[in-house]
Amino acid sequence: MTQIIDDSGAKRTVFILVIAQAIIGAQMPMIFTIGGLAGQSLAPNACFATLPISLIVLGSMFSATPMSSIMQKHGRRTGFMLGATCGVLGGIVGAWGLYTGSFAIFLFGSLLTGVYMSAHGFYRFAAADTASEAFRPKAISYVMAGGLAAAVIGPQLVKLTSDAFVVPFMGTYAAVIGVNLVGMVLFLFLKVPTPEAPAADAPQGRTRWELITTPRIAVAVICATVSYALMNLMMTSTPLAVVGCGFEQNNAADVVTAHVLAMFAPSFFTGHLIAKFGVEKIVAAGLLILGAAGAVALQGVALENFFIALILLGLGWNFGFIGATAMLTEAHTPQERGRMQGLNDLIVFGGVTFASLASGGLMNCSGGDAVAGWTAVNLAMGPFLVLAGGALIWLVLRPTDELAHKA
Repeated sequence: MTQIIDDSGAKRTVFILVIAQAIIGAQMPMIFTIGGLAGQSLAPNACFATLPISLIVLGSMFSATPMSSIMQKHGRRTGFMLGATCGVLGGIVGAWGLYTGSFAIFLFGSLLTGVYMSAHGFYRFAAADTASEAFRPKAISYVMAGGLAAAVIGPQLVKLTSDAFVVPFMGTYAAVIGVNLVGMVLFLFLKVPTPEAPAADAPQGRTRWELITTPRIAVAVICATVSYALMNLMMTSTPLAVVGCGFEQNNAADVVTAHVLAMFAPSFFTGHLIAKFGVEKIVAAGLLILGAAGAVALQGVALENFFIALILLGLGWNFGFIGATAMLTEAHTPQERGRMQGLNDLIVFGGVTFASLASGGLMNCSGGDAVAGWTAVNLAMGPFLVLAGGALIWLVLRPTDELAHKA
């Protein structure tokens, strides 16, 4: 007799997270569109233009493990509410930094926003918590698809708000406060069971070292880190490159819109592709597409080059990152969830922090003009794609002498 699996609760959770991704997630394309430009207007040295974005990622990196522990002990909703609260505070402090012309205050606001970004990274894991094994890749994929609306909402809000006040970009940070407040209301309806505290004699699972040295987990983390870091490296520099090459700020917002649409639109079918072709092939496709994005960007700095390169960048990130996430969720047990997911995001956002720091330096300080800087950014992608691709090939070719731990 075929067992009927009830995923109704998981589907309700996914529905709420999709809406949250669309609304509260809009702040990330907003900030990534103007963060470098605002930083460039405040920074004492142009090489530090993307430092505000780097601080967001740094804040996310440092808060990933504590945030994971909070969710493990007190539930997903508590963690998501805390993240939205820090998003509000980040918007307030960032707006104050712009108002006073203080780069230091603006950077502190970015650091607070990073706590929101850390919580936001767990939406995909929350979608998988109560899903059946068959529905899990689709649940992750659907939640990521909520970013499709965020891709439209965020940049359009930038266009409406960036010059709303006398101080440039201050209106955008006011809008950031608003979307976080809406998100806090949404999370009141979220019902994800808090994991039961394990009994004293219950299996504790593997240590962090044992987890990260498990081949399948190690490769999943490497591929997720490279996919996210290279996406961030290129996207962070894009507004600076577009404006630096003679186009308008609204052109930069349109390119970011196309990019974020490409990041999330494939999510409607990424889970189905993983189920049909296997997670390794989808991750490999993502890495190849990321390489194609860099190749297109190196062909010239016409507006169509920016659009095509950033669309490919978004598509490559989607396959690479969602695929790696699905690979990771299959390789650890529920008892290991809190420690492994926090460790994963610590490593991923550590790589993204490095990429965003490098982005500003490569863009503004590696050549005489914007074209030279943009070229340096895209050439820097190569070694890391080779690393991730090599790790994935090694995993596929190695003997299957271990069973994957099912989450």
